[in-house]
Formats: sequence, C-alpha cells, structure tokens
Amino acid sequence: MELQSVKKILAARNDRFGELLLIIPALRALKEKFPQATITLTVDPYCGELAQCMEFVDESLAWENRRHSFFEILSFVRKIRKERFDLCVVFNPSKEFNIISFLARIPLRIGYDRKAAALLTHVMTDTKHLGEKHEIAYNLDLVGLVGAHTENKGLSLRINSDIINALNKELGIEKRNDLVALHPWTSDPVKQWPLDNFRELAVRLVDECKLTVLVVGGTQEAAKSRHYFDKAGGRLVNLTGRTSLTQLAALLAECRFLISGDSGPVHLAASAGRPVLALFRNDMPGKSPLRWGPQSAGSIVIEKPRLSDISVEEVVAKVRQMMGKL
Repeated sequence: MELQSVKKILAARNDRFGELLLIIPALRALKEKFPQATITLTVDPYCGELAQCMEFVDESLAWENRRHSFFEILSFVRKIRKERFDLCVVFNPSKEFNIISFLARIPLRIGYDRKAAALLTHVMTDTKHLGEKHEIAYNLDLVGLVGAHTENKGLSLRINSDIINALNKELGIEKRNDLVALHPWTSDPVKQWPLDNFRELAVRLVDECKLTVLVVGGTQEAAKSRHYFDKAGGRLVNLTGRTSLTQLAALLAECRFLISGDSGPVHLAASAGRPVLALFRNDMPGKSPLRWGPQSAGSIVIEKPRLSDISVEEVVAKVRQMMGKL
C-alpha cells in the first residue's frame, strides 16, 4: 500500500495512562504526516475518557489490558476489519494486538520485534529497557518507520472548563494561587519514596511554605491515604480516590505544580501544562528520569540511586525554588 493512500489509522496503547499520554507527540507526528487521515486509539477502558481529551484522536476503542479468549479476539478482529484501517501502530508490544492487526487485514502494521513480530510489516528493535532516551523519543522513532515526524514533542490535553468548574464546586476547592498537588503513590514499589516522608513533606508545605496541599491518587490508594493524611487537617486536603482521570487533569491545571514520584500523574500534569517536582531512582536505566522524567517547562527532578537518600529537607528546598520561579 502507498503511504499517500493512508486515510484511517489505528493506534494501540492499552496499558497504564502515563504511558498512554507519552504517545501524544507520536500521534501528532502521524497527523502531520497524514493530515487527511482519522486516528482511532485503542485503550484500556479505564483510560477511555482521557483518550477523548487527546486532540489528535478522532475516536477511541476499548480493549482491556488482560489476556483475552479466542472468541473475544475473533470478535474484536471482526469489528476492526469492518473499519478498513490502512495503518496500525502497536505502541506497547502485544502478541494479541499483532495477531488482531494481521487478521483484520490492515495493510501497514508497525510495532516492535517482539511477540509475533513476523505478523507486522514494519518492525523496530525494542531497546527501551536500556533507557537511552525518553519514552516520547522511542514512540517517535516507531512512527518514523512510515516517515512521520514532528518538531513539537510537547504533551497537551483538551481540558473542558466545565469539568474544572464542576470539580471545584463538587470538592469545594476555590480557585486560589496557593494550591499544590501531592501524589505520594506509585504502582512499582521500587519507585516509592517512603510514605512517612510524603506525610512530613505535606505538613511542612502547609506550615512553613503556607501552601494548600491537595493529596491526589486513585481509589486503590484511598485506604492508605486516609491513614497517612486524613488527620493532618488544615490546608492539607485529601482527595485520593475522589477524581476521575479527566477530573484529575483539570485539578492539576488549577495547581501551581505537582510533587510526585515516578507515576502517571507526572505526565498528566505535564499534559495540563503544569510543572512537576519529581523524585526518581537513577540506578535502573529502564526506570530512570532520562526515560520517564517530566517534560513540562519548569519541572525539577531529584534523582538518587536510593530514594530513601532523598531527604524531606531537600524536597522542601526545591519547592521553595519552584515557588520563586512561578
């Protein structure tokens, strides 16, 4: 198939929402290469509403991040085949999706040299575990196989002002200039700064820096969050488990900056145009800030081989530095 004939593109990234956000520049590159084409994005159902806020996405499809039965795969193949896609990009290596794109008879199929890669037409060696560049750059390299490039490597989301207004009313958060978001959680224990440190940090930000701290996170962290943060009171507000992804994006857009470990909200804040103070390990290339660090202007990364070596005092000093720049 000739590249100039591409009119319908299917992109697949159905893992966690942080990784999903980091394909935004690659989607932008595809749109610049194929301006007349529509882009359908396949995501985990949890990320469905977030996909609708991505400006280069015309439609989204749900494909849960789990192993599917033969009949589920066959049913999805039939659905995809009816759409007559011209190009498929599999951003997270997936044997299932390589099979789906092949059986759906999509002429151009791009992905990595893993997990039934013989079913693809354009293949790139997967060296992401080496952490030699940012995840955004790896995604751009992948779409570069079909000549898609962009100079704009930034993250962005369409955040409806109605969401912000409704959220402020629902949570009782007034628009003010002293709001800072704190995300103490991570899905990977090796990337976790001690929760006792996060609690001490939150209290000091309130008492010493005179900030209003909004603790955010998912429903799975709600119980732990109540244990660590509910009794602090004052201008420390625990919102863990009380926002959807789009609401969280709207909330982060209202804050001066986000403080977080290596986690999805780092990239959500960047997509909302807010700087991040991020805490990273730097002894594992595949999990380093070089690959996963925040990409928004004004962001700061504190990195050490052991997260426990990062002191609360050090983080407070960087918070004061960020406050002076904003």
